[in-house]
Amino acid sequence: MPSSASSDFKLLQTLWRDAPTRRVLSNGLTVILKRDPATTVASVQVWVKTGSIHENEHLGAGLSHYLEHLLFKGTDRRAGRDISAEVQVHGGYINAYTSFERTVYYIDIPAEHAPVAVDILGDAVLNSTLPAAEVEREKQVILREIDMGLDDPEQRLWQSLFETVYQHHPYRQPVIGHRDVFEVVEREALVRYYRERYVPNNIVMVVTGGFDEKAVNGAIEQHCGSKPRSRLGPIYLPHEPPALTARTQHLQDDVEIVRGAVVWTIPGLTHPDAAAIDVLALVLGNGDSSILWQSLREHARLVHSIDATSWNPGEQGLFYLSFVCDPWQRDKTLKAIDRELRGALKKGLSAAAVRKAVRQLVVGEINGRKTVAGQASRLGVAEVVAGDMLYTQGYFERLKAVTPASLRRVLQTYLIGGNAATVTLNPKDKESTGGGAEALGSTDSTTDLVREALPNGARLLMQPDTGLPNLHLRLLCLGGAPFEEGGKRGATALMATLLARDTAKRSAAKVASEIESVGGSFSPVYGNNTFGLSVEVLPSDIDLALDVMAEAALKPAFTAESFEIERDGQVADLQQDADDIVTIGRKLLRKKFFGPHALAVDAHGEETDLKAMKPRDIVKLHRRLMVAPNVVLSVAGDFDPKKLAPKLRAMLRRFKRVPFTPMAEGILAPAEAGDFVEQQPRQQAVVFQGYVGPGVRSEDFHVAEVADELFSGMSSRLFERVREEKGLAYYVRSSRVVGLEGGMFYFYAGTAPGKEMEVLHEVEEEIKWMARGKMTKQEITRCQTRLCAARRMGLQSNGSRAMHVALNELYDQPLDDGSDYEARINQVTVKSLAEFAKNHLNRSACTQVVVRP
Repeated sequence: MPSSASSDFKLLQTLWRDAPTRRVLSNGLTVILKRDPATTVASVQVWVKTGSIHENEHLGAGLSHYLEHLLFKGTDRRAGRDISAEVQVHGGYINAYTSFERTVYYIDIPAEHAPVAVDILGDAVLNSTLPAAEVEREKQVILREIDMGLDDPEQRLWQSLFETVYQHHPYRQPVIGHRDVFEVVEREALVRYYRERYVPNNIVMVVTGGFDEKAVNGAIEQHCGSKPRSRLGPIYLPHEPPALTARTQHLQDDVEIVRGAVVWTIPGLTHPDAAAIDVLALVLGNGDSSILWQSLREHARLVHSIDATSWNPGEQGLFYLSFVCDPWQRDKTLKAIDRELRGALKKGLSAAAVRKAVRQLVVGEINGRKTVAGQASRLGVAEVVAGDMLYTQGYFERLKAVTPASLRRVLQTYLIGGNAATVTLNPKDKESTGGGAEALGSTDSTTDLVREALPNGARLLMQPDTGLPNLHLRLLCLGGAPFEEGGKRGATALMATLLARDTAKRSAAKVASEIESVGGSFSPVYGNNTFGLSVEVLPSDIDLALDVMAEAALKPAFTAESFEIERDGQVADLQQDADDIVTIGRKLLRKKFFGPHALAVDAHGEETDLKAMKPRDIVKLHRRLMVAPNVVLSVAGDFDPKKLAPKLRAMLRRFKRVPFTPMAEGILAPAEAGDFVEQQPRQQAVVFQGYVGPGVRSEDFHVAEVADELFSGMSSRLFERVREEKGLAYYVRSSRVVGLEGGMFYFYAGTAPGKEMEVLHEVEEEIKWMARGKMTKQEITRCQTRLCAARRMGLQSNGSRAMHVALNELYDQPLDDGSDYEARINQVTVKSLAEFAKNHLNRSACTQVVVRP
């Protein structure tokens, strides 16, 4: 391996220096602790070594996922509502997920409360009572979730793919279960599965962050150590024999665009070839400089997107290529994939490509440690999936031995020499696939923040932090819908995407290649109110990062070829949106509510506008917005301000000083108040209610923050009433579309057809409850604690910190706003929430949308 790669591996050695501690309690429960005294948050995770493949005679019933839903519904010590309330009052966030081979429960929480999280999770996992009423209610909720999956084209594609690949192995069964099998599951089967699989000797607890080790160990012994070890029966997992021939399925469905996947079976995570297979996936289809992206998207223009992934969670896995294309390009795409793979085998793959992929894997390992939750997850995978706490170190040792010859060998062995399974999901009436037209502690997260305003009006924000060898630069400007001309909606998003492509001295391929070769990332940024660029690299690559960012912002080429590629890609994204019932409803709500206001359309714009757009429109918008008074450069990470600041100032001085006027428009009332119904061929129904809400600069913005929290989450009254007590919806909550001076505060829920009005009635009752001031101080305090803790946890990475202060600068908000934010959140009272409900959540000034079959 070249010396540059050797230096990369040395970076990892510094990260591995402080090894986690691992011990096994007398009852068999495994404990892994990794302290990081530099952080004020912690993640407590319980990994149960059971998933959908372990359900034996109940395969396909989704018992593991069913239990995941029920374990927070009550124990001998806690009622279900008390669990989420206790987490919230301590500023934590609780959730869980189920996969094929594991079920994971976790709480991210301020570090001083880590023992509380240990208590709650230990109690829930080991002592759940699975109340009969909750079992039945949650069944109705999961049925709604299954219907959501049936409405999701991506899930339909992947389920068909797994059923095509796996004829014997339980990977064939969906994690959530088949609807008809799940629907007849009895509580007795669930309880029996829980008692058999949720035993201490089948559980791993992982704790990471700035916790007190003595207190956490004491809590683990107290709340997890007394449960006795139990018999753990064997699980039969049949081996999936190699496919004797290629398998192909072309499915037709109610979709707008083709989604496809080509897969091959590969060995599992611990196999000696795993590292080489991972490198092959990166070289073939990871990033804009990868072989398949360049060949099929940039040159042949066959696909809107394509990527390669190596998925190997256990003893076997899949190497898959997934793509999105127009219907008439499907067959050409499949032929081109085969041609490119055989060409790579014949010509071989370069040492430079191997170096780039290795750098990407090193950076991925570093980035996985940005948050305490990410650190805990990596430790959980090593212990539960790989079965080796030192798995990561061994993996990177094997990675050192990967060469171009290694890639050629695994390409021949597993792809060219294997039998592929191909599954595509195609529009019903557009199956022309072969031809046709082509086209709590200290919360101030910015204590080391340095701000400079340059003479030309540009602003520089610097936050040095040497905790991780990582550096993030974010260039941000005001933009979006308020600055777009009529008939050119989506121009800002398209411009931002093009900025990350061709420049005066680099092609799009060269930009991607140079950044990806050092394991970095270079991405466009855009939203309702802003746009820009972000670049993240190792500290040693800062000069390249600055050069690429400056070229992109100041000397973009906006070539006709790139314009057409990215415009078509953005149109394809909108077509995919049209396949999702929630997105359909949300877009209709915005159009009805905002009317002629800029926020009526989201950042991706309108399909008709994009198709009529020309490169000159993007050039004009760029000249107007990419000017010094509208530019903020925010830098966070491992750097010396004295050395880096001169380079940053030199870059910012290149922006022109021209007059710039920020634009913002308030919202006084919905453009169309009233009730609207949209029919779609789906399994579920979705309901929305939109009300006038505050903007970022509004006086009652922080009241809206607390109101949103009060109406949302598992501990909210609305969730408890609609989902837990009545089982009317799988999801129900509030949300917001936030502009600078105004926006929309809205509610939405997914329910069964015929239950729409009942759900909406419950939403309106909750609004009346708030308007009458019926909230308790405890409920409000819980929301305030959660919001303040979420702010702290949301600012763990350099990228999030850079973005946060850049937005504050552009929005004329305090930069160092940790204490200010908390103070204003904690000033919210019962009275101010009641006033918010009366002033904003008025049913006579509401836009209601129901999307139903």
